[in-house]
Amino acid sequence: MLTEKDLISLNRQFSSGIVRNKSSMEFALSQIHRSKYWFKSMCLLARAITIDHIFEDGNKRTAASVIMAYLDMNNYDYNPDKVAEVVLAIAKKSIKDINKIGGMIKNAIR
Repeated sequence: MLTEKDLISLNRQFSSGIVRNKSSMEFALSQIHRSKYWFKSMCLLARAITIDHIFEDGNKRTAASVIMAYLDMNNYDYNPDKVAEVVLAIAKKSIKDINKIGGMIKNAIR
């Protein structure tokens, strides 16, 4: 499970790590701590980062990194290009439905 510090560290790989929407980050993190399902947690974080723009910059790249980190932690093989496409589609279409996001991510898993 990723923490606020982990998310900021991931974002710093692409940007400044400056949190722009702390309330959304805190809400997403509180929800994932209640969930026993890592896949749902991954989808919640990807949604919050992509749609709510948690960070000043680098949100889509950070969301893709979060997805890949969760898939790595759970020993799933995935196509990084498809993960990037999923994140771009979430952003472009403003997809908020966690189940839909989950289905999209499943298409990136090999």
